Amino acid sequence: MGFEENTVLSSPTGAELHLLHRAPAAAARAVVQINHGLAEHAARYGRFADCLAGHGFHVYAHDHRGHGRTRAPGAPLGHFGPKAGAKTLLADVLAVHDFIAETHPGLPVIVFGHSMGAMIALNFALRHAGRIAGAAVWNAPLATRLEAVAGKAVLAWERFRLGSDVPSRLLPKLTFRAWAGAFPERRTDFDWLSRDEAEVDKYIADPLCGWDASVGVWTALFDLSLLAADAAPYRAARQDLPFQLAGGGADPSTRRGSLVLALERRLRRHGFSNLQTRIYAETRHETLNELNRDEAMEDFVAWAEKIIG
Repeated sequence: MGFEENTVLSSPTGAELHLLHRAPAAAARAVVQINHGLAEHAARYGRFADCLAGHGFHVYAHDHRGHGRTRAPGAPLGHFGPKAGAKTLLADVLAVHDFIAETHPGLPVIVFGHSMGAMIALNFALRHAGRIAGAAVWNAPLATRLEAVAGKAVLAWERFRLGSDVPSRLLPKLTFRAWAGAFPERRTDFDWLSRDEAEVDKYIADPLCGWDASVGVWTALFDLSLLAADAAPYRAARQDLPFQLAGGGADPSTRRGSLVLALERRLRRHGFSNLQTRIYAETRHETLNELNRDEAMEDFVAWAEKIIG
């Protein structure tokens, strides 16, 4: 069934956000705000929305700028816009969050993110911890501070050489194509996403998925890692904020889940103790589109029901 409603939400950043909604079948208990990953879009989370709606959750998911059907100045598919970056993405997420709070006053909100969306969800949760019931950070490929600084230097050189914010030629080789190479017997170059061939084929056939991101987009992703490496937001956030961290034991983008475990250690160093972490064995990058997706969705529901009481 998937999402039932879609609307256009105007963000203070100038973006016209394509926003999807799925209502629960019975009385609402809470809201889940989904943040999708790079080079995909919100409508791919319809199956997850069905699961959550069946357990009493409203579900909202928007296309980030440069993705799906969202429109923003100077931001065609694969671009965030001339002056847009990590903080612009977070401002768009806040606009959606404000809309949810106004539409469903009193309902607790859980922020969920996958991959790029997990990096966004983490940064949003740390900066707005008092407004949310918890944060689910799945498959976050967070770079270290050194990696992010070095990556931004490479991108600055590439942008200077290419003369404009065109698709990066270097970063896809270091990311998507390198991750594809982790599976020598692969059927396609996107087998690193999932063991489910049907899901991989749907991703490849989707014109809103799989494109090469611009230099500016990659720069913003490194900035998300740098924001998450800053100690100040952790010190300012309430340390009892519940986090659910999830990763795949065969996901090359998170170094087989080691980056997820590194994030857990970072949170614990900063005093966060209400953490649930799981690395799913043999699972690749898109946990929600993997062979064991039902198990993962059940784990999310059990955690969400626990934190909302």
